[in-house]
Amino acid sequence: MTLSVGQLEEARRALDGPLFADVAGDADVSFEFFPPKTDKMEAAMWEAVQTLAPLGPRFVSVTYGAGGTTRDRTHGTVARIARETSVPAAAHLTCVEASRDEVDAVAREYWAAGVRHIVALRGDPPTLGDKFVPHPEGYASAADLVAGLKRLHPFEISVAAYPEAHPEAASASADIDNLKRKLDAGATRALTQFFFEPETFFRFRDAAAAAGIGAEIVPGILPVSNFAQTQKFAGMCGAAIPDWMGRLFDGLDAHPAARQLVAATIAGELCRRLYAGGVRHFHFYTLNRAELSYAICHLLGLRPKAEETRAAA
Repeated sequence: MTLSVGQLEEARRALDGPLFADVAGDADVSFEFFPPKTDKMEAAMWEAVQTLAPLGPRFVSVTYGAGGTTRDRTHGTVARIARETSVPAAAHLTCVEASRDEVDAVAREYWAAGVRHIVALRGDPPTLGDKFVPHPEGYASAADLVAGLKRLHPFEISVAAYPEAHPEAASASADIDNLKRKLDAGATRALTQFFFEPETFFRFRDAAAAAGIGAEIVPGILPVSNFAQTQKFAGMCGAAIPDWMGRLFDGLDAHPAARQLVAATIAGELCRRLYAGGVRHFHFYTLNRAELSYAICHLLGLRPKAEETRAAA
């Protein structure tokens, strides 16, 4: 990676001074949530939304279960965010087990509800380990989905990127070619799968640029609140967990407060080093919890801009 003079100065400042000294607070952030399954989970998620909204995120997104299993809950959550906050809401949409007409109908419902941003994904099969098989009358890939959405309405569209390559990709270069197809089909930006070392992102960003990709690539940040759960997630998406990270969480199962401090330190340092390399946009996988993401944003110099949420009806 070739750094500009300004980035070199920023990197030197990060190394020579306190890690977060004089961070300008000029980063933009977005947050991802998943649709809650119970009233209790909905209350916890909504508390997280209300906590993070004053930081002025570019958008918050809500995931879509495998095979569209959370369609109604996703729609309800996105609609509530759009209705009760001033934060732009983005809805995830996948190709799995649905015809084009069915997917298009969901997209039209979002547009009618005022949602203008879609996170377009191929999606995973409902059964873990199964191979993705396109619906006979459905969209065959995320690139096809992006093109289909663009034919319906002028959506802002985000797509997924994999710094360590998608587990099903034939190679890293083939995976980047697939990303380029999604962006060429009309996507605005790529949000990456989570990773834990800054060099992973920088190598991927350079490789994407070398392949002719000029669109924004936003690093996805997963603050680790549960290491065992993170290992499971990483195994599913092909993300590597460094040995040093496992050692840092070892022995903390019975110490949740200490685990939170370690998690914030790891994710905060990752973001600081990404910032030193010129990154100014971050996408946080919140797992419907606000504390860690809020703390890292604070370290990056972000402060509440205004009261972003209105009282719930």
